[in-house]
Amino acid sequence: MGFLDTLLWPFTWLVSSIMAGFHWLLTAVGMQDTNGLTWILVIVGLVIILRLLLMPLFVRQIHSQRRMQLIQPELMKIQKKYKGKKDDISRQKMQEESFGLYKKHGTNPFASCLPILAQMPFFFALFRILNSIPTIADGTKDVPGFFTPELAHAMNESTVLGAHMSSSFLHSDDTPAKILAVVLIIAMSVTTFTTQHQLMRKNMPASALDNPMARQQKVLLYVLPLVFAVTGVNFPLGVLVYWTASNLWTMCQQFYVIRRMPAPGSPAEEALEQRRQAKGKPVTKMQLSTAADAGDEESAAEEVTPARPQGGQRVQPKGKKRKKAGSNRPKGR
Repeated sequence: MGFLDTLLWPFTWLVSSIMAGFHWLLTAVGMQDTNGLTWILVIVGLVIILRLLLMPLFVRQIHSQRRMQLIQPELMKIQKKYKGKKDDISRQKMQEESFGLYKKHGTNPFASCLPILAQMPFFFALFRILNSIPTIADGTKDVPGFFTPELAHAMNESTVLGAHMSSSFLHSDDTPAKILAVVLIIAMSVTTFTTQHQLMRKNMPASALDNPMARQQKVLLYVLPLVFAVTGVNFPLGVLVYWTASNLWTMCQQFYVIRRMPAPGSPAEEALEQRRQAKGKPVTKMQLSTAADAGDEESAAEEVTPARPQGGQRVQPKGKKRKKAGSNRPKGR
């Protein structure tokens, strides 16, 4: 067993076991084990389980992104303060003040990468399994978990529209496999672009679009689909199905979050306010609070305070009961 196999062993075990479990479930309800649709549903089931397991990281990402957007004005003040200063001391002070601001509000610029990074070991594990299906089927290669040579043989024999699930665009002479690979690569690229586009156009305020981080995201908006298109020709069809299904999950999940819990100051928040006003509900606004003030990480993400409802009257906050006038005066004799 090589170093990479050893490193990926727990992820390979989990991926292969989930696939074996879904295959058993689908064949138990009457689906054929050599039917390509069965294996597509097995991979979709794998996506659902893994994304549910990664849901806490996604929630953490949402909180961190909101805090990053809320502290943008303060962050820009720090950048403006040290603008044009190229000496090492000024750069160090700018970094210290920036990271101090991140720490104060319980966020960091790398938190948004956590869900993607957490998915990569499972993706590589699935890639190695699907890329080794013929050798697993003939018994020359073993994988941890419950993915037996019999299952590998059934998957190797399965076809979707005449294309084998273990085939790829570059490493196959199968024309149906090449056509299906191109369709999946296009779908994978389009869903990636759509997900990034709706995030930047609907869930980011105008002030947050004019900074280096936003400019990098704009570049990634067009680069990532190209990267998937170039690298996708090497992926087996099963991996392309996995990545496309994962992108669809991300796109739908993000659409729900943007619609129900938009970032403050974004066009999505304005749309939510209009919908709430049309229904006669009070409009809520997001305000920033520090982790120390809020008491825990989740409540430090935002404080929701009622804004003026449609009728024009301001909703007064409930204060503590005041003591009656004169209650502190000493009683007369």
